[in-house]
Amino acid sequence: MRVFHTPPEWHTLRPSGTVGFVPTMGALHEGHLALVKTALAQCEHAVASIYVNPTQFNNPDDFAKYPSTFDADCQMLKASGCQFVFAPTFETLYPDGYRYRVTETETSTLLEGAHRPGHFDGVLTVVLKLFNCIQADAAFFGEKDFQQLLLVKEMAEALHHPTQVIPCPTVREPDGLAMSSRNRRLTPAQRALAAQWATILADLTLSCDEATQKLEALDFTVDYVAEHWGRRLGAVHTPPLDGGGPVVRLIDNVAL
Repeated sequence: MRVFHTPPEWHTLRPSGTVGFVPTMGALHEGHLALVKTALAQCEHAVASIYVNPTQFNNPDDFAKYPSTFDADCQMLKASGCQFVFAPTFETLYPDGYRYRVTETETSTLLEGAHRPGHFDGVLTVVLKLFNCIQADAAFFGEKDFQQLLLVKEMAEALHHPTQVIPCPTVREPDGLAMSSRNRRLTPAQRALAAQWATILADLTLSCDEATQKLEALDFTVDYVAEHWGRRLGAVHTPPLDGGGPVVRLIDNVAL
């Protein structure tokens, strides 16, 4: 597996044949590796990026706490069959210092966009930059971040980008919790409670208001439970259990 840091390096490394791209912020888990395996099933080569993008964090503390596990991530990617890893710096991706950015004016104002101002500007801008650097045939995104997936797919189509955006099913733990890098911040008591969050969100016999009430009864702080785009989507903050554990924000969605 080859690690490269700039687009010119990639231009010298890029093999002939189709290329599948998996953008990540590191702290990898089996959900990320499933994306790599899907990329390799559909393309001849797979390249993953590892870059914690500061422009999509509306909360500086959240950015500071995001785990950095680059060496372990590379080992996992190598074991999964990934052949290339793009690990850029901020200066490489943002020579303009983020003066130029991508803004969407409708879908991005809802749900995550309403609770995380500027988040999707950062997401769409960095994804477009990564797409332009890699010029892959296809890029693979998990459905757990469904609003993000929708926006990225629509952006690529609207801007006539040649990279095809491929949705991939959410990978879950045995108890139903969606795999996420944030899960490693949960205390044992929070982790047990998080399984109930996933179960309640997926119970479509409940209305959105009823699901919200059940979650609040378990001391979750609910940002939203809402239905859009053929999905039920939700975001919650865990209560600080175990003598003052961290408050962790979790998002998930299920098909209606």
